[in-house]
Amino acid sequence: MKWITRERPKIDRLACPWLIKRFVDQEAEFIYVPFNEVLPKAAELNATPFDLAGVEYTHYDDLCTFDYIIKKHNIDDPAIHALAPIVRGADTDRHDLAPQAAGLWAISAGMAHDEPDDYQLLEKGMLLYDSLYSWAKYLQHVKHTQQPFENQLLDIFKKFLQDEKDSKKVPHWAKELKEIIQDQIDTNLNLSLKGLSETLQVHPAYLSREFSKYFDDLTFGDYIRKLRIDKAIQLLTHTSHSMTEIAYLTGFSDQSHFTRIFKTHTGKSPSAYKKSLLKK
Repeated sequence: MKWITRERPKIDRLACPWLIKRFVDQEAEFIYVPFNEVLPKAAELNATPFDLAGVEYTHYDDLCTFDYIIKKHNIDDPAIHALAPIVRGADTDRHDLAPQAAGLWAISAGMAHDEPDDYQLLEKGMLLYDSLYSWAKYLQHVKHTQQPFENQLLDIFKKFLQDEKDSKKVPHWAKELKEIIQDQIDTNLNLSLKGLSETLQVHPAYLSREFSKYFDDLTFGDYIRKLRIDKAIQLLTHTSHSMTEIAYLTGFSDQSHFTRIFKTHTGKSPSAYKKSLLKK
């Protein structure tokens, strides 16, 4: 199916092609032409015009074309509904609708300024909206300035469901949790049961109760503490970081808390453990 719109796209005329390709028609072809050629070319090429006054796929009231496509094609993906006010806010200069709207406008305007070819611009826009969709689906509760848990998360999933051929049925939330971490393994994540339950749309009480079945018979908190200590041992063994730095890097609030938990798990304080390594 062919789609046609005005040249020099910025927001809706990049976001809509992405939405159509990803959720409506994977084989869709998009055509950009000068404003006064859209309707004649649409008739000539049997293409659907969009983001143009007077056609079906356009703005209605305070909603943009991106919103109309979601409604028209019954797209019920929660991540798409999270993106809608961001696109709408950027496209209509209503940056109050979503905190990300101003940033989307700035990036889109900059891309359009730097790239004179509309079709190259569309390719870049597809990458932009793929990334924004990944954020909406997996990372809405993640902050950049958090403790680095990448290696711990990787360890979780090396141990997690080691035999996927096991006859025991793996719950949907557990599979989705695995996908979230694998997709975002290079991101600094601050793990919390509440945050994960919101991301997975699984009740925190259920997640807390069922977690131990799939993670070494440990509670969520105990498992994360164990991984922190495992990481601390790696840092003690292979780096010259101070105890304060290791406490920070493994997510402990202060060195005394780190020392207490470390001793509970290993039987030695971090300093004593480090000394024992030097004697070997």
